[in-house]
Formats: sequence, structure tokens, C-alpha cells
Amino acid sequence: SYCRICTWNIVHDSCVSFFHVGEEKAGRSLAGSKYVKLNVGGTLHYTTVQTLSKEDSLLRSICDGSTEVTIDSEGWVVLDRCGRHFSLVLNFLRDGTVPLPENTRELEEVLKEAQYYRLQGLVQHCLTTLQKWRDVCRGCHIPMITSAKEEQRMLATCRKPVVKLQNNRGNNKYSYTSNSDDNLLKNIELFDKLGLRFNGRVLFIKDVLGEEICCWSFYGEGRKIAEVCCTSIVYATEKKQTKVEFPEARIFEETLNILIYENGRGSGLGGMALLESGGASSPGVGQSEEDGAGVGGGDRRVRRIHVRRHIMHDERGHGQQTVYKD
Repeated sequence: SYCRICTWNIVHDSCVSFFHVGEEKAGRSLAGSKYVKLNVGGTLHYTTVQTLSKEDSLLRSICDGSTEVTIDSEGWVVLDRCGRHFSLVLNFLRDGTVPLPENTRELEEVLKEAQYYRLQGLVQHCLTTLQKWRDVCRGCHIPMITSAKEEQRMLATCRKPVVKLQNNRGNNKYSYTSNSDDNLLKNIELFDKLGLRFNGRVLFIKDVLGEEICCWSFYGEGRKIAEVCCTSIVYATEKKQTKVEFPEARIFEETLNILIYENGRGSGLGGMALLESGGASSPGVGQSEEDGAGVGGGDRRVRRIHVRRHIMHDERGHGQQTVYKD
């Protein structure tokens, strides 16, 4: 006769014994057991039947015998799934909640596992988190300026107030001061935070091709209203350095100022008077100047706010010092 195990033409006693053991273990239920050993795609887990039975899921049906499972010769329940995220599944059953991966692809993998094991609580947790991420991503969509013509067209057609951050480290000719890198990063982080906070009300655009290293520009009704330049040249020991500042309060103030241009509210005389009354530079923050008439003529000017200009002395003795100004 034909052996189903080794495919030889005779039946071996050892094969018959192995075959019957396999059949017996494949049909065995976990009912009455307290602990469970799980082999999920080669990843081994040890847990309790109570944990697996907390939710109405595939894992509960495995424990109560409703779903047939394969148990190997060492007593491990074999599940033909990737075991990468199974620890997260178990922790969700134990605690009722679990921190999810911060990577979209990994979160989608967890969602697939939760759907396979029919864990509705974890499925809903994943879907809610993914939806939050999608909403944030829509809020963080920042146009990138690639040419002057593109910028002009964008400003002319946009009906919202506009905030532009010009950030081009390639324009620096000198070394940076010790805090400049941190301040540059803080400016970028503030830009992202403001983009989320005023999503839908203000258009935020980024310019990496301009001439300034770090400069904020604020537009209303297609024209520039204010500008905050965050860089200056300082002198120390006869060596020029580029200093980047982080005037957070002034940037936030100018962002609030341009909200008056929402829905054309800044066109009237009242709107202009309100903006001009709140446009004075805060004491000690920096230097403010107004220049250039608006495109349409009249008294419309651009407020240009620069960070405080530094006057540095070199380290030579008294009477030999030279003071440089930019």
C-alpha cells in the first residue's frame, strides 16, 4: 500500500505513528487550559486563555474550540501570520489600549492584523489614529516656491492672507554664531505650528530659493504688509559671523495682524487704521522701518522689522579697540 507520509510504496510504522500524532494534535481544543503557547510566524508568545478571551475575536474562538487550530508536537499553537506586531495585539488585550506606531505604513500593518484577529476595539483605534494623521497631513500641505513668477501668480490669485518663510542656508558667506542653528530650527518649527493653527484661514508658503537666510513675509490682498528679517551680520575678533534670531513674539503678532485681511476685511479705512495702530515695534525686539508705497500707490507701506543689530568689540586692549557696525 501507499504511505501518505514519506510517499514510499509501503507503510512504515514510524510514519503511521507520526501521522496519527499530528492528526490528534491538529484537532485538539484549548478548552480547560490556563496558559497558551503561540507560534505566530516563528515568533513565540506565552500568554493565558483569559487574556485571549477578553474580546469576541478569532483568538477567543481558538481558545473555546470554535475554530480549529494546529498544535505542533511541543504544544505550540501555530498561527500562519507575521509575528512582528503580535506583541502589540496581546498588549491591547491585556490593557484595553496600546500606543500605536508613529509610522503610517506600520500602523496600516497593525490594522491588517487587528482585522484578521477580528479585534474591533483595536481596529477602531487604528482607524481613528489614521484619520487624525490624514487630517494633519492636509493641514500641513505647504506649497514650495520654485520661481519668482510662481510666487507672484500665487499671491495674485490667493484670496487668503499669506505667510511666507524664506529659508536658504546656501546664501551664508560666513560661519554661524553658536545659537544660530538652534534658532533657525525654531523658526522652521514655529512655521509648522502656525500652519496647523491657522489652517484654512492663512496660506503658508516656503521659499528656499530667495536671497535671505531666514526671513518672514506677510501678505494681504496680494501685497506685502510686513517683513521680519531674522538674520544679521555680527563682528567678533575681526571675524564676521551670521547670527540668526528667533523673534517668536513678533512673528506671532504679525501673523495675527494679517488676519484682518480675511475675506477682504482689511480693505476699508477702519481695517487699515487698526493694523497701523497695532504695527508699532515692541520695545527691545528690534528695529522697524517703513518704506515703499504700495503697488496701487497711496500711503500703503511695508513694515520691515529687523532683529536687533549687534555691535561687537574685539578682544584687543583698551585704546586699540575698533567698533564695527553693519
